[in-house]
Amino acid sequence: MRTPLPVIDADAVACCSPVTGGVLDTDQAHQLARVFKALGDPTRVLLLSLIAAHDGGEACVCELTDPVGLSQPTVSHHLKQLVDAGLISREQRGKWAYYRMVEGMLASMADALRAPNSAQPVASTTSARDHSSTSPVSPTTAARRPSRKT
Repeated sequence: MRTPLPVIDADAVACCSPVTGGVLDTDQAHQLARVFKALGDPTRVLLLSLIAAHDGGEACVCELTDPVGLSQPTVSHHLKQLVDAGLISREQRGKWAYYRMVEGMLASMADALRAPNSAQPVASTTSARDHSSTSPVSPTTAARRPSRKT
């Protein structure tokens, strides 16, 4: 038995509207992309959360190696990526480096991505790929149909 799909009002779906509250300039887009690229690695996200949750809001690299299960050079590499993206700051104290969250950075990222009317939920989560086919039959449906012999 086929179940009919609901019809969505085309005016209610903001398919191609910008993700942000306004149009970004090129420099802003590059900065945001660098930050999101840095956050694209789960180890870096974990390191960020460990630093934010640490006593005093800062942590020594020596305190971050065990929780992530990586060597100190590898952890230092990940931390450098976060520093370069502007998410954390680094302070050298003798032999060890200490890291702290850059205040307001996460909030400014959220503001950059906040929709102009953020109280309203997003109407659609379809991607451009979902709209690329002009065929009314999806590949999944076509695969389930029995073939016709001519």
